[in-house]
Amino acid sequence: MAELRTEEEQLDAIKRWWKENGTSLIAGVALAAAGVFGWNAWQDYQDNQAEAASVRYQQLVNMTAGNALDDATLNEARSLVGDITDNHADTLYAELAKLLEARLALQQDDLDGAKAVLENVVESSSRRYVQSLAWLRLARLAVATDAPEQALALLDEPITDALAAQQANVRGDAYFALGQPGQAREAWQQALSIAQEQNQPLYGVQLKLDDLGTEEGAL
Repeated sequence: MAELRTEEEQLDAIKRWWKENGTSLIAGVALAAAGVFGWNAWQDYQDNQAEAASVRYQQLVNMTAGNALDDATLNEARSLVGDITDNHADTLYAELAKLLEARLALQQDDLDGAKAVLENVVESSSRRYVQSLAWLRLARLAVATDAPEQALALLDEPITDALAAQQANVRGDAYFALGQPGQAREAWQQALSIAQEQNQPLYGVQLKLDDLGTEEGAL
């Protein structure tokens, strides 16, 4: 443009540039606008999906609130778990639904089924907190099925600090199952200490410590 000598030449140059490039420019602007609208539509879709998953998960929680569920309720709950995991697979609610599915399996004494679901959560989840919950529940399951060594190995996984009190509590259970009351006591005391520091209630641990003291006194 600096080499053009007159305003007429500049005007002619602008006209030629627009004739050659105007269509692609308009197309580019249109594509950019479509991209913005498309992104907003995608965000709205994601928000709607998350909201729908939240509603379905809350239905599941309400449905399974009781400890004793009849067969019809269990079947409906499992169907709802499938709906959430199939239609909202990328949401947190799908992973929480799987954790609840494992609890339902335990209520039916399906230990292998519960273990399989929890292991699937560990392998598929990208959320450390959810993985940590699954590791803790697998460790509790290991203690309950006379595999305390396996429980201790699971408790060595990178469990989030937010669940450190629960981690120490289950470690105490594992040591107690191994016949190591001293290490059990230390782990339970640590659990209470962490729970107090984090201002989170941890029920039943003090009773286990009291029972341990009574047993030691009787020896």
